[in-house]
Amino acid sequence: MKKVYLDNASTTAIRAEVIQEMTKVMAQDYGNPSSTHSFGRNAKSVLELSRKSIARQLNVPAQEIIFTSCGTEANNWILRSAVVDLKVKRIITSKIEHHAVLYTVQALQREFDVQVDYVAVKANGEIDITDLVELLSQGNKTLVSLMHVNNETGNVLDLKRIGVICEENSALFHSDTVQSVGKTELDLQAFPIDFLVASAHKFHGPKGVGFAFIRKNSGLQPLFYGGEQEKGLRPGTEAVHQIAGMAKALELSYANLETERTHISELKKYLISQLEIEFPEFSINGSPDGFYNMLNVLLPFSEDKTAMILFHLDMKGIAVSRGSACQSGSIKASHVLAEMLSDADLKKPSLRISFSHHNSKEDVDLLVDALKGI
Repeated sequence: MKKVYLDNASTTAIRAEVIQEMTKVMAQDYGNPSSTHSFGRNAKSVLELSRKSIARQLNVPAQEIIFTSCGTEANNWILRSAVVDLKVKRIITSKIEHHAVLYTVQALQREFDVQVDYVAVKANGEIDITDLVELLSQGNKTLVSLMHVNNETGNVLDLKRIGVICEENSALFHSDTVQSVGKTELDLQAFPIDFLVASAHKFHGPKGVGFAFIRKNSGLQPLFYGGEQEKGLRPGTEAVHQIAGMAKALELSYANLETERTHISELKKYLISQLEIEFPEFSINGSPDGFYNMLNVLLPFSEDKTAMILFHLDMKGIAVSRGSACQSGSIKASHVLAEMLSDADLKKPSLRISFSHHNSKEDVDLLVDALKGI
C-alpha cells in the first residue's frame, strides 16, 4: 500500500540536504557558540552565517533575526512583551488566528486587563479590512496581530496593505507567518511590519527551531532569563545544528520556489477538478483563491461520517487533517470554520488537504478513490 502524505500544513518532510547539513554540524561544530575557544568560535560562525542567510532571504539586517524554539514561543514572547514592556493597552486580532496567538491574547487579557478587539471575519474567511480601519480609529496604544496565511483555510492576508494601515494609525503590527515563510516571497523592506514569526518544520526543516523577525529598536524584552544569547533577548545555548538546518531549508525553499509552486498549484487545480467530477456538491471552505498549497473542503457526506473519516483515510495510507495539528486530538469543531460555517455544515466532514513538492497526481487520485469508498 502506497503511503500518501497530504498534511504538509501540519509539518513537512525534511529535505535530504538539510539532514546532511545538520549531521555535519553535529559531528564537526559541536562547540558552545558562547565559548571563546576555537570549538566555540567555529559554532558561532555557523550560527551567524545561518542568521545572515535567513536575513538575506527576507531582505532584512541579520541583527533583526532572533532564533527561538518554534513559532509558538515567538508569538508568546512578542505579544507578552508588547503588553508588559511596550505598554500596549489594546490588541486587535481575529477569532481565526492560530491558538498560539488566541490563547496568548486571552491570557494577557486575564492577567493585565488589556483590551482585546476581534476584527470581523467575512463569510469566506477573509479579514474585514473596513472593520479593522474602524477599530484602529479609536482607542489606546494598539498592537494588531493577524496571520499571513490561515493554517486551516489557506486564506491570504494582504500584509502590505495591513502594514500601511497600521502605520497610518500608529499601531504596531505582528503577523504569524508560519504557513508562508519559505513558500512565498517576503521582502520585509517593502512594507511596514514590526514583528514576524516562522517555524523551520513548515518549510522542510527540522522541528524544534524557528525564528522571529524583530524590527530594530523595538524595545522588546526577553520572555525568560538566564543568559546573553541572541542579544540577550532569548537566553539558552543555541541549537546550532537545528539553526543550520533551518537556514539550509529556507535557502533551498526559495531557490526552488518557482518550480515547486507551479507543481503544487497544478496539483491543487487537479484535485478541485476531480472533486467537481466525483462530488459535485462539495464546497471550498475559505476563499477559492487561497494559498496554493492548501485546500479545505466541505464534503457532501452525512454527519455520521465525520468522526471516522480521518481513520478510514489513514487505513488507506492517506494522511490529511480536519484542521490544526495542534488540536487534532480534540473532538471540538474547528474554531476557524466555526466563524464561517452554519451549525449544520460544521457537523459535516471538512478536510484540510495540504501539498508539497513530493506529491503527485497519483496521490490525488488515491485520495479521491478513498473518499469515494467512504
